[in-house]
Amino acid sequence: MKKLIPVLFLALMAFQSRAQTDANLGIIPAPVSIQKSNGSFHLSKTVVLISNEAENAKSADLLNAFIVTKGGFALREAKTIDKGQKAIVLTSVGAEKLPAEGYTIKITPNEIKVTGKGAGLFYGVQSLMQLMPEKAQDKIVVPAVEINDYPRFKYRGLHLDVGRHFFPVAFVKKYIDLMAQYKLNTFHWHLTEDQGWRIEIKKYPKLISVGSSRNGTIIGNYPGTGGTDNEVYKGYYTQDEVKGIVAYAASKFINVIPEIEMPGHASAAIAAYPELSCFPDRDTFVSDKTPWSGSRTGKQVQQTWGVFDDVFVPTENTFNFLQDVLDEVMALFPSKYIHIGGDECPKEYWKQSPFCQQFIKDNNLKDEHGLQSYFIQRIEKYINSKGRSIIGWDEILEGGLAPNATVMSWRGEAGGIEAAKQNHDVIMTPGSAGMYFDHKQSDSPDEPLTIGGFAPYTKTYAYDPVPKELSAEQQKHIIGVQGNVWTEYMETPAKVEYMILPKLFSLSEIAWSQVARKDIKNFTEERVPVHLARLDKTATNYWVPTPIGQDQKVINGENITVELKNPIPGAKIFYTLDGYRPSENATEYTAPIKVIVPQGQKKTLKTIVVAPSGKRSVVKETTLNNGSPDVKAK
Repeated sequence: MKKLIPVLFLALMAFQSRAQTDANLGIIPAPVSIQKSNGSFHLSKTVVLISNEAENAKSADLLNAFIVTKGGFALREAKTIDKGQKAIVLTSVGAEKLPAEGYTIKITPNEIKVTGKGAGLFYGVQSLMQLMPEKAQDKIVVPAVEINDYPRFKYRGLHLDVGRHFFPVAFVKKYIDLMAQYKLNTFHWHLTEDQGWRIEIKKYPKLISVGSSRNGTIIGNYPGTGGTDNEVYKGYYTQDEVKGIVAYAASKFINVIPEIEMPGHASAAIAAYPELSCFPDRDTFVSDKTPWSGSRTGKQVQQTWGVFDDVFVPTENTFNFLQDVLDEVMALFPSKYIHIGGDECPKEYWKQSPFCQQFIKDNNLKDEHGLQSYFIQRIEKYINSKGRSIIGWDEILEGGLAPNATVMSWRGEAGGIEAAKQNHDVIMTPGSAGMYFDHKQSDSPDEPLTIGGFAPYTKTYAYDPVPKELSAEQQKHIIGVQGNVWTEYMETPAKVEYMILPKLFSLSEIAWSQVARKDIKNFTEERVPVHLARLDKTATNYWVPTPIGQDQKVINGENITVELKNPIPGAKIFYTLDGYRPSENATEYTAPIKVIVPQGQKKTLKTIVVAPSGKRSVVKETTLNNGSPDVKAK
């Protein structure tokens, strides 16, 4: 035990040193400006907390609760500061001069002052909590500094698909907490899908009794390489639960945007109410290659992933149904925006349907793409009549864009660029640029089952949501950026956490920070390690990064030195050169690795990172090559 204490102390000191010497003081996302001063503020139980505006009470409570956890003491709240008294002051006085959601922090040896209004003050408190180091000798020493900060984009979003897999209310709130800590302000809640309808609609109870349940779920990659689990899968949110989540998010200055998919991705709704289909009496198509549980007759909630031909028929009955659904949805969600999907709508059933073909003729529509445009524009008019606006995926451009629509550009940037040129607002979320968080985080075979793709957190960080092809005026229509979390292969909250962290940190910075403030080296080597070390002490799962410095797949030479850095304070790096998989039984990295590789041969360096909690990274491999014939030359 005597040996363990110095080791823990050194790890703690390294953790604090990294945060305090970092130019951004460990804050994610990086603020607009940070000016360090001489001296520091010593936070102890003798400090008082001043917060005299009623609207700032929750931010004051948040800070005090944090100090209790961090320091083991609560601050006494006071109305005024006595002479010689040290204080933390939260105020909105002067905040009207700041940009929207902006804040300032000024720390001197005698006072910490956070200025902001509403969300701005809340974000200032988040930054203050992030820059506070660990307690030492019954006090927390906070460096003197002046911070000025405000967001680059007004829309900073994170999405969660609860259709493919359902997640409990407690996890949704935890998800919102993570968003709030990193200054994200929009939760895009994907509530309906082919595989499940997840929101209670009182006028249509079968959406829950039928549409929220499927008879099985495929195992393995699409279309079900491991067969089916043969287990009924179900879940939904009551309207009271929805109200609770919306209110909880609002308390964190997060707007919740519901998504009700249309006209495609409608299998669950059609299973509940078959008359919504072009062919109500036609059985749900199930491919011979698709594993299936239970009945194959009638309309079924889908058990595999993908895109399906059975979409909403554009009858008056369907539009009345959707308007009724939207009425209940809009009563639950105060959001200006209502997301109506609009993506991946196959046209095959519309082509086969005599009704749809006659509808196209009667309404002078060009084709099925024109029918989709009609569908979206009709729904938009209804939503506009209720004082709201629609968001749709970039397919809503097909056949002509609805007049007031905002476009989410997910199939690359082309849709967003086109929409911005038409003077429509755009939210960038291209899967090809690291904004699909269901894509795997490394190319290691150790990664768990995913939909595929490749989106390490560094790729997300490198993305700039504003296309250079746009003029300065058109660029103003890029109102924000969003990370998407599709859950076909995320069955549990822990898997979701693994897939979004640390990508959420990257999203936070590209959504909030000015481009000039981005610094990949500072981000990956200074700040991300500090935040992961904090996460490691909690019950939150995350992807453990591989060693810093091991980014080359092949290193050529005879005398090779490999120098690595730990990606998490207190973690350990283990490695092998003998071809075996590393574990705690392998050699621990304590100094640069020096390897002599004979001419014409190669060696393989394999590493693994083990965090203090026991969480592990994937195995990372680097080939050390000295002219081996089976190593491809770059």
